[in-house]
Amino acid sequence: MPPIAHWPYQSTLSRLLLALAIGLFVGIERERRGKKTGVRTFGFAGLLGGLGGLLGENYALLSAALLGLLVIFLNVQTLLRPKHSTELTTSAAFLVVGFAGILCGQGHTLTPAAVAVMTSALLTWKEPLAGFSIGLKDVELRSAILLAILALVIYPALPEGTVDPWEIFAPREVLVTIILIAGLGFVNYILLKLYGARGIELTGFLGGLVNSSVAVGELALRVRETQGQMLAVAYRGILLASAAMVIRNGVLLAILAPAALRLALPTLALMLLACVGLAFGFRRPQPMASGDTPVLHLESPFSLGTALKFGALLLLIQLAGALAQRAFGHIGIYVVSLFGGLFSSASTVAAVAGLSSKALISPAVAGVCAVIASLTSVVVSMPLVMQSQNRPLIRRIAWSIGLIVLLGIAGALGQSVVGGLALRG
Repeated sequence: MPPIAHWPYQSTLSRLLLALAIGLFVGIERERRGKKTGVRTFGFAGLLGGLGGLLGENYALLSAALLGLLVIFLNVQTLLRPKHSTELTTSAAFLVVGFAGILCGQGHTLTPAAVAVMTSALLTWKEPLAGFSIGLKDVELRSAILLAILALVIYPALPEGTVDPWEIFAPREVLVTIILIAGLGFVNYILLKLYGARGIELTGFLGGLVNSSVAVGELALRVRETQGQMLAVAYRGILLASAAMVIRNGVLLAILAPAALRLALPTLALMLLACVGLAFGFRRPQPMASGDTPVLHLESPFSLGTALKFGALLLLIQLAGALAQRAFGHIGIYVVSLFGGLFSSASTVAAVAGLSSKALISPAVAGVCAVIASLTSVVVSMPLVMQSQNRPLIRRIAWSIGLIVLLGIAGALGQSVVGGLALRG
């Protein structure tokens, strides 16, 4: 009796269908833009890659070579037409689809599907990406390059662990914290450039994620320049900038000291709700004319000088906090957090989170320190608001800050009690 060969029908069919679907998915975008290489051609490219992946490594290489030849043929044909240039973007997408088809033929599912989505997104967002890249300033491009150098070149060269006899200074941890703080600020700075002019709420919120003090100061100046016409919307933007600061500090705790965040979360959430509730809960602000949306004049939040300042401030707060903790107990590091929040609540939160991760202070103490630094940052807004020289805004912000501080203090006291009970238990 001759042997019976079992062909894996369902598996083969599903792989080829996924390869075809990927080609069609990307090809639809090219077809909509009026490209000669459209849905059917991209579908065939996906199928060709899928067949190569199914038949083995040699056939996969053959499929890739055939796709390359097809790209060359298509571009030569385009060049022969008058007033036509090479379709490099379409060609690159075509090759990517072919390789994604090979992955499908080899049995991969998530990776080729993700590649198809990313490829289609890059093709669809041509105008926003092109406009964004053209609008980048040299200083912003240098900031992105510097971040990449610190993360990919400097970080691997640094020694692991602490390098001082007090076991405080860990170069890699300090650099990671600098990159984290600066990276969050830089990403939000880019978002502010892209979307911040669409409304005072988004402007104030994104500005607060970059630098809450600068955002508050800028909004206060806009009130003075418009002689109080922007009072209501500036009030809301200032509180949302403070809310963004609280969120940013909570994110830092979540990344650097999750145990501290669990204890500080109720208080930070209470402060956040107070900021948002005060911003939207009182009198409904008067609508603004479309041309009155303020533009915050924020510089790129990351440079070599900024990185050095972050690092120096971080180390100073960590050293002062550790020494104060040993000399005066919890009160000492609370005082350090209070003064640190005057300069940078983000650096202070990162510093106490680092001390908590080294077990130099407890997560409960680190959580209280984060709340103190955040409260100090909220209070620092008051002198900046006074630049507006607008008494109604100053009075209203003063009442709001007072309420937020009272809630924060009550939460911190409760947090200290819970932390003390946890230690005793």
